[in-house]
Amino acid sequence: MIPTLAADQKLLDCLASLERQSRRDFEIIVVNNGQQEDAAALQVAKQTGAAIVKPKRNVGFGAAINLGYRRSRARFLATLNDDAVAHPQWLAALLAAMEARTDAGMCASQVRMLGQDTLDSAGMLICADGSSRQRGHGSALGTFCQTEEVLLPSGSAAIYRRSMLEEIGLFDEDFFLYCEDTDLGLRARWAGWKCLYVADAMVDHHYSHSAGRASALKAYYVERNRLFVIAKNFPAGMLLAAPFVTIARYAWHLHWMLVRRGAAARFREDEGGGLLLVWIAIRAHLACLWRCVSLWRKRRAIHRTARVSSAAFHELLAAHAISARRLAEL
Repeated sequence: MIPTLAADQKLLDCLASLERQSRRDFEIIVVNNGQQEDAAALQVAKQTGAAIVKPKRNVGFGAAINLGYRRSRARFLATLNDDAVAHPQWLAALLAAMEARTDAGMCASQVRMLGQDTLDSAGMLICADGSSRQRGHGSALGTFCQTEEVLLPSGSAAIYRRSMLEEIGLFDEDFFLYCEDTDLGLRARWAGWKCLYVADAMVDHHYSHSAGRASALKAYYVERNRLFVIAKNFPAGMLLAAPFVTIARYAWHLHWMLVRRGAAARFREDEGGGLLLVWIAIRAHLACLWRCVSLWRKRRAIHRTARVSSAAFHELLAAHAISARRLAEL
């Protein structure tokens, strides 16, 4: 399943990598969210046998994946960013892991930074204020070379079991962009499903190709959606503590901005100022308040069907945590 906005040469590179997969028993569905896409690229995509789904508007990442899911009847749903290039054994490695572990509802890939000797992600970590971050981001290749259990996968290159999605529901389309994979993974964890990091499932990724390295768009959706994540998924004790962790993260962002390191410093360079970040944070909190009733209903639905206790879920998050300081530094 490949959502695309630009439908450009990077999409063609992605599709070409799927043509080289060692396993051939799969279908490709491209969901075209773009309005100014490259028509020639889409024509080439059709020639590869990919099915093209065209919503009437840009519906966002999660909704695009959901459209593809409803079109397919496959037992497993693999997601891949249009700016990612899969190694030939990528799909075979993911499917082997899923077929060997019936308790695994999802698997994470080893996502590498394209053209660099560093990792993008080896699964995901979570901060106590709901912010998520790629496990191993920026680490040297070879650092995460063992298949092991992780919290949840990055949706940039993942696989999900259809029976799990039928049980817990699809991606939450209210997220639109960013963190919807974190929300889905946490909902799966509440339902008792496991996640495996498959080291042999390798993908090269152009990081933040679609929304920019440190854009205002990305900053807003990441901040708003991490609030959605905690409102829906965090146990009550963690939910109450989250604002204090948020304050600590903001303080660390300010610190690293002043010494020109981290995401806030990159935002200041690209977008022109720290005051814009303050306004983005205010907008994000107001948006969360506006949806508080809907979020509360979703939270209740998750907890009604949970198969793990709040204490066990808290321990799970603690085992796969990233500190506010470290998150702000990256």
